[in-house]
Amino acid sequence: MAEQVTARAPELARPQIIRQEWRDLSFLHWAVEPADVAHFFPSGTRPDTLEGLTYIGLVPFRMVDTGFPQGPPVPWVGTFLETNIRLYSVDSTGRRGVVFLSLDADRLAVVAAARSAFGLPYRWARMRHEQRGDLHTYTSKLRWAGTTAGSTVVTRIGRRLEPGPLEHFLTARWGLHVARAGRTWYLPNEHPAWVLREAALERFEDDGLFASVGLRGLSKRPPDHVAFSNGVPARFGRPRLASTPRRLDA
Repeated sequence: MAEQVTARAPELARPQIIRQEWRDLSFLHWAVEPADVAHFFPSGTRPDTLEGLTYIGLVPFRMVDTGFPQGPPVPWVGTFLETNIRLYSVDSTGRRGVVFLSLDADRLAVVAAARSAFGLPYRWARMRHEQRGDLHTYTSKLRWAGTTAGSTVVTRIGRRLEPGPLEHFLTARWGLHVARAGRTWYLPNEHPAWVLREAALERFEDDGLFASVGLRGLSKRPPDHVAFSNGVPARFGRPRLASTPRRLDA
């Protein structure tokens, strides 16, 4: 049985390994049939569902002050832009998380370190974020060998959004699943409960971004849900095998 969706993170066990802040996030989500994306999930995980559907998320944002749990930000990591494409997972123990199909960032050192240390599908990109009043514009163009892709997302931010079951399902995720060295791992995190705002999608251009991760035709229809958050501070704990019983998470 899957663990309960909760807006507040369970206490993160020590040792903690990374801290960072996620800022100016736009959340775009498309509802899809679980069978349509099941082949993307690492062994021991499956699509997590709400009312029979699962979701594909596109999330552009700013990453700020990345560093170790104590001390100043790491100079060669620090602050950068990121756009990720993600799915929603549950493992054989019932632990909920996310599976990233791509994480595009404009800091090459971050791309190299995250791919090497955690096996995460980071890719180098040229990116830009602009805010003018309540309008946020994110642009991205891959600088990745063998792949030509990019995107433009423009969202207009509205009033505070009172989260319901769908918002909690999409954002209250306390870790990620990743395949590494032939095994599936879970990397836990914690952060304060999200403060979400309504958002309208003013413009979306998919210049091959979804196709670059094996998703075709998705951008032909508008997203089913759009939201925004000013952001949260986050911390990550030590990775563990996804098969680790949940009773050992404390």
